[in-house]
Amino acid sequence: MKAKSLLLLLNSPNDVVVKLDGSIYFTDPPYGISKEKEELGFYGIYTLKPNGTLSLLSKEMVRPNGIAFSPDEKKLYVDDSEKLNIRVFDVKSDGTLANSKIFAALSGSTDKGVPDGMKVDVKGNIYCSGSGGVWIFSPTGQLLSKIMVPEVVTNLAWGDPNHKTLYITAGKGIYRIRLKIPGLTGAVI
Repeated sequence: MKAKSLLLLLNSPNDVVVKLDGSIYFTDPPYGISKEKEELGFYGIYTLKPNGTLSLLSKEMVRPNGIAFSPDEKKLYVDDSEKLNIRVFDVKSDGTLANSKIFAALSGSTDKGVPDGMKVDVKGNIYCSGSGGVWIFSPTGQLLSKIMVPEVVTNLAWGDPNHKTLYITAGKGIYRIRLKIPGLTGAVI
C-alpha cells in the first residue's frame, strides 16, 4: 500500500490514537521545532477521517501531547505537558469533541517528568507519564498508584501477547512492568 501525501499546515504532529472506524486523532504541539517554524500560532487536537477530511477539534490546550480513548471510545483523554494535567472530552457520534474538563492534575517537579505518553487499560484506568514515573488514574480521575521510574518517562506502550506488560521509554532506557490488568489495544464495545 502506498502512503498518500497530505499538504497541510501543522506544527509538529505528536501522539496519535485510532478509533475502530479508522478515524485518526492526534495532537499537534510545537515540540522539535523553533517558534519561527510554527505554522499556526496555536496547538491543537485533530481528527483525520478515513475519507481524508482533516478537522481541528480543539485548540484550547497550551501543549497537547499524549492522547487516548476510553474503552468504549466515548471519552478522549489528552494531557497538557505545560499545564500538568489531563483533560477529558466527550466524543460525539460525529467524532467531534464536547464538554471539555480537567480530568486529573499531575503535580511535582517538571525536572522529573511531565504529562506526555498515555495509555488506557481494558477497565478504563489511565496511565500517564508524570513527575517521577507513570501515574495511574481510575476512570473517575482518582489517583490509584504511581509506578516509580529512575529516569524521566517519555512514552508508554502495551506489549506481550496478553498485553499485560507496560513498556516505558525514558531518558536512556526502556523499562517494563507486568501488570494484572491488560492494556487496551483496541476499543471494547
